[in-house]
Amino acid sequence: MRAVHRDDADAAYRLIDAAHVALLAERDTRAGVAAALNGLTTTPPRPIDGRPLTVGELARRLGVHPATLRAWEARGILHPERDRATGYRRYGPDCVRDAEIARQLRRGGCPPAQVARFLDSLREAGGGEPLAVFLRSWQDRLTARSRDLLAGASMLDGYLVMLEQPGAANPAGAAGAATKQAGDSRRPPLDPPPS
Repeated sequence: MRAVHRDDADAAYRLIDAAHVALLAERDTRAGVAAALNGLTTTPPRPIDGRPLTVGELARRLGVHPATLRAWEARGILHPERDRATGYRRYGPDCVRDAEIARQLRRGGCPPAQVARFLDSLREAGGGEPLAVFLRSWQDRLTARSRDLLAGASMLDGYLVMLEQPGAANPAGAAGAATKQAGDSRRPPLDPPPS
C-alpha cells in the first residue's frame, strides 16, 4: 500500500509478483519433500551386524560428511547414544531412521528447526502418522497463503479502480493528481480504444 500511496504501482506489482514467486518455490519444495519421503519407511532399520553404527558408517550410508551428523545432533535433529568407554557416538536403528528422514527433508529444503520438530513428533507418536500430518499441515499453510494473496490482490485491484474514478481522493497527493490529469493511467484499459 505504501508503494500505491507513493503513486508507484510498478513497485507494488513487483512486490506482489515476488510474493507469488516465493510461494511457488515453497510449493515446489513441499512437493519435492513429499516425493522424497513417499517411499521412506518410518520403521527403524535392522542394525548391521547387530550393533549400532559409528558416525563414519552412518555418514557413508547417507552420503553426507560426518560433520553434518554432528551438526544435526547440535541442532536437536539426532540423538545418538554415547559409548561409555570411549564417548564415541553410536547410532542405533531409531537414530539411523531419523538420520535418513532428516537427509530427505534437508534435501527438500526444510530448515533444520522444522526437521527437528518433525522428528520429535515422529518419536513421540512412534509411527508414520506425523509424516502425513506434517505434509498436510504444510499444504494447508500454502493453500491459506495462496488464498490470502488472491484476496489481497483483489482488494488492491478494487482500491486502484476506486482511485481511477473521477474526483477520487488520491493519497499520492499533487504528484499523483498531476499524472492522472495528464492522462497517464496506472492501469492499461481493459478494452482497446475504438479505431
